[in-house]
Amino acid sequence: MDTTTGSVPGPAGGLTRGQENRALVALALPVLLISMDATILGFAVPRLSEDLEPTSAELLWIIDIYSFVLSGLLITMGNVGDRIGRRRLLLYGAAAFSVASVAAAFAPTPLALIGARALLGVAGATLMPSTLSLIRNIFMDDRRRQFAVAVWATMFSVGAVVGPIIGGLLLEHYWWGSVFLVGVPVTTALLLIGPRVIPESRDPDPGPFDILSSALSMATILPLVFGMKTVAERGWATVVAPSVVIGLVAGWAFVRRQRVLAVPMIDLSLFAVPKFRVAITGNLLTCVGFAGSTFFVTQYLQLVLGLSPTRAALQLLPGAAAGVISTMSAPAMTRRFGTFAVITTGLATGAFGFLLLTQLTVGSSLVPVTVALMIVEGGLCAAITVAIDAIISSVPPEKAGAGASVSETANELGVALGTAVLGSILTATYRRQLDDIAVPAVALDEARETLGAAHVAASDLGGPMGDALRSAADVAFTDGLRLASAVAAVLLAAVSIASWRVSHR
Repeated sequence: MDTTTGSVPGPAGGLTRGQENRALVALALPVLLISMDATILGFAVPRLSEDLEPTSAELLWIIDIYSFVLSGLLITMGNVGDRIGRRRLLLYGAAAFSVASVAAAFAPTPLALIGARALLGVAGATLMPSTLSLIRNIFMDDRRRQFAVAVWATMFSVGAVVGPIIGGLLLEHYWWGSVFLVGVPVTTALLLIGPRVIPESRDPDPGPFDILSSALSMATILPLVFGMKTVAERGWATVVAPSVVIGLVAGWAFVRRQRVLAVPMIDLSLFAVPKFRVAITGNLLTCVGFAGSTFFVTQYLQLVLGLSPTRAALQLLPGAAAGVISTMSAPAMTRRFGTFAVITTGLATGAFGFLLLTQLTVGSSLVPVTVALMIVEGGLCAAITVAIDAIISSVPPEKAGAGASVSETANELGVALGTAVLGSILTATYRRQLDDIAVPAVALDEARETLGAAHVAASDLGGPMGDALRSAADVAFTDGLRLASAVAAVLLAAVSIASWRVSHR
């Protein structure tokens, strides 16, 4: 295999279809790992809180430090992979992920766990751009690349469903740290088979690495993600505005620097192409939809409808199945109807699914929410699969790492925006509707924090007053869910229209 050129030879150049398939299996492993890791921690929080006794601030950092570090390093790691070799960076990241997973599992203190989670974020930032950029270089045939991207995207859906189920089973029999060890067999398998089946590739003429651009990219993404997550968790706290301002100023400086560099980290000229802009925006907003729906539907299932965590996770399976089918069908639909026709239809379908969520009530059965999620996931999975392929195929193979990092950064920003924007709309509606409930002030203050806290306060009150508080909180949350779903539907519909217009130019 070629280890110096920007691209790996296609089948005609020595890489057979069997070799491509084996490489794809190996590249699917880290995607599955990242997806599981993103969903599994939530189930362990109650148990680790009992054992480690973190403060509220420490618990927030335990949860959030992973995504902060990962999102901030994506652009840098994409460029590093282009220089040192994408396979090499992938394997380094897998080894670091194994070490960090073990450290997290046996962390004796909250600070040790925060440090281990930060290292997991560093490792995660090496994995995602590497997998996509390797796919770009291994699968030179359009049809094969589209199939590979579909498999890559499917692993996210599979991991998101499998993670909570495995996490729940482990926590029934073992300590909280066991959820972190799930990834060790995956990374071990990748380290064993990766060097044998994944061909190396790198940019043969990458130019100098610009440290200042790397620092500015991190100074842009980290404060923005921090600000958005803070809004979702604590509302418009005093740190939000300064964080967003710092991120925007750093982003402005980053853009200006890219325009004067002979070899920029990101080719900004791509953003002048309408189809590239729509693909990136569609990518970002599909992640907004995924994150937003996950944020409020899981709470709705467990707290409003009263399902157990395991039962709620199982209830998400039909939506995940619809997403997998849609993802794997996306390449064929693209060949028949065109890239932007699929993106347009997928976003419009997702918007329709969110419109169905606006019809939920406190007394709804499981049928409407399940159908709505199937439509949302089916539409958005098709859209994001095709959008990702459009993004990575728009950059030359030798710059695949940088192109993949742009796609992954849009994903991370979309997840943060989905939780922050849609979560803030839901929370504001929820709190406003609880203001006039006739219960003691202490109970009302507790109830206004979260729906879960409202249920605890209602149980403590007991009697008719407790029942009234629980009922009012469920209605307020559901009304917030409906409004947030309406906003998501409007956003997705707007980008769907923009995609339709691009496709008809």
